[in-house]
Amino acid sequence: MRVDPPSEFCTAEAVAEVARAAEDAGYSACFVTDHPAGDATWLDTGGHHALDPLVALSFAAAATTRLRLLTHVLVIPYRNPFLTAKSTLTLDVLSGGRLIIGAAAGYLRPEFGALGVDFTERNELMDEALDVMRMAWSGEDVAYQGRHFKARAVRMRPLPATKQGPPIWIGGNSHTAIRRAVDRGDGWAPFPSTGIAKAAKTAELGGLDDLLPRIDYMRSYAASVGKPVPPDICWSASAASDKAGLARLEADGITWVTLGFPNPDRAGYIDALRRWADRML
Repeated sequence: MRVDPPSEFCTAEAVAEVARAAEDAGYSACFVTDHPAGDATWLDTGGHHALDPLVALSFAAAATTRLRLLTHVLVIPYRNPFLTAKSTLTLDVLSGGRLIIGAAAGYLRPEFGALGVDFTERNELMDEALDVMRMAWSGEDVAYQGRHFKARAVRMRPLPATKQGPPIWIGGNSHTAIRRAVDRGDGWAPFPSTGIAKAAKTAELGGLDDLLPRIDYMRSYAASVGKPVPPDICWSASAASDKAGLARLEADGITWVTLGFPNPDRAGYIDALRRWADRML
């Protein structure tokens, strides 16, 4: 997600080197987020650029053999669901089934406008796309009347690396996101949002005191609709400064944690990720 300076982070060599370092250090996955058309106001007040997640992760996949590839998160309403199904399927197959799709409805109204997508439809488009993607991955012919498309009999090949297709983790902090994770997902990916919840159009989660009641809500909602609780919850590692902290997160039902290592250059970034691994992994 670093694009500055380009010579340090925006080359095939840079992506490959960081990915290999993460794999060698014992990390489970690397991730890239999705901001194809961020507006200047957002960028000038704390927003950030990013490489296209599926393209960048394909370079990471080619440089590694075990490291999993996470879109954290792919804004599903930005794209036609068949295009998303094909591009994610391609990375899933070529990586040998290492893709995890972190997916969310999005929150940047100007970015929706730049891409020609109605911001007010984002939740409906999200649910529609998740259903269509799984249909497409099934290998069966798909006939579907969408809000803005009509599929008569779409058949997608190749088949995914696994029968069920790539796992999908639903991003977002709201009860809507939690219900979507139960109804349509394989995991839930909330994020710490102290001070930015209003701008991000989501519920504020300042830490575990806010997160744990929502985990309880997810479990109760799953029980009420007769569905299993999604097996994975991905949260920020900032809540854990030592191994005991990670163990506490695990005891609360959190299965993955995300990390970032702010550094001005690639060597510093790799050194930081190695030192964290030496201490914690």
